[in-house]
Amino acid sequence: MVEVDGVTKFYGDIKAVDSVSFTLKQGEILGLLGPNAAGKTTLMRIITGFLPASRGAVRVSGYDVFEDPMQVKRRVGYLPEQPPVYPDMTVRQYLRFVAELKGVPRRDRRARVDEAMDMAGLAHVAARLIANISRGYRQRVGIAQAVVHRPDVLILDEPTVGLDPEQIIEIRELIKKLGRAHTIMLSSHILPEVSATCDRVVILKQGRVVAIDTQDGLRRHAEDSATLKAEISGPAKDAAARFAAIQGVRKVSPIEWPGGSGATLIVDAEPGADVRAGIFDCCVDNGWKLLGLHREQATLEQIFLKLTAADSAPGEEASA
Repeated sequence: MVEVDGVTKFYGDIKAVDSVSFTLKQGEILGLLGPNAAGKTTLMRIITGFLPASRGAVRVSGYDVFEDPMQVKRRVGYLPEQPPVYPDMTVRQYLRFVAELKGVPRRDRRARVDEAMDMAGLAHVAARLIANISRGYRQRVGIAQAVVHRPDVLILDEPTVGLDPEQIIEIRELIKKLGRAHTIMLSSHILPEVSATCDRVVILKQGRVVAIDTQDGLRRHAEDSATLKAEISGPAKDAAARFAAIQGVRKVSPIEWPGGSGATLIVDAEPGADVRAGIFDCCVDNGWKLLGLHREQATLEQIFLKLTAADSAPGEEASA
């Protein structure tokens, strides 16, 4: 549906996007994840035809963004970080204006506008000025303008930025609903947003792709060690020292229970090392009860921090 092939973007001597390649499959919700200034916004502007790439190619439904831009724009709906709304228009007036701009035939405009408003939950504010509705509803108007021409692909740049928690949940549910009819790419630096809505994740760092996978796939492949949580009846400090001496253990972080009744120990093992038997034997040798032992699963947040841990390079794109 969307093919990004070796896309690079320079601003003068600054490389904002660096040889990015990935594919967005039909019916998929893809999350473009990265810290601020990772290149997300620049990449989305290139995919939607708002910016030219310095190198590389982008194809949407088989059409080249740079050679057939009008064909691409007919097939793409785009929500920038700031919704492109006119506050002095009513919601219905604005959406009819956008439908006309996007080439929706006159005979179909009313039905398409009604359809977009229903999909975005805007029917009850159709006659209100955009200036007089909340930020959350303006975001919904922005999404409605992106779908009014029934595009194949939706590109949503930070769709929940600036919203309150209730509005964020509503927009996430709307995105999942839209995913039944559209292929969607959304950018975010908010991890729960990606976890809640996306089938796959592309992680950017300093304009480069550092990971592409499902969330489960990232958890399987991004870790370089196994982390175990052991709960014992022994003293925290002594147990930590003895666990640290087990072959294959890299680090032990003890947490003493109130009253000294026991401890929880977070054990980081070296790559490929299985230290469970050593922990068990250590507890038996010291007369401690092993009350629990299980492997800790990495969260998306831990993986994200691991992959983007290095400091940003000077001179990166400031608006991504």
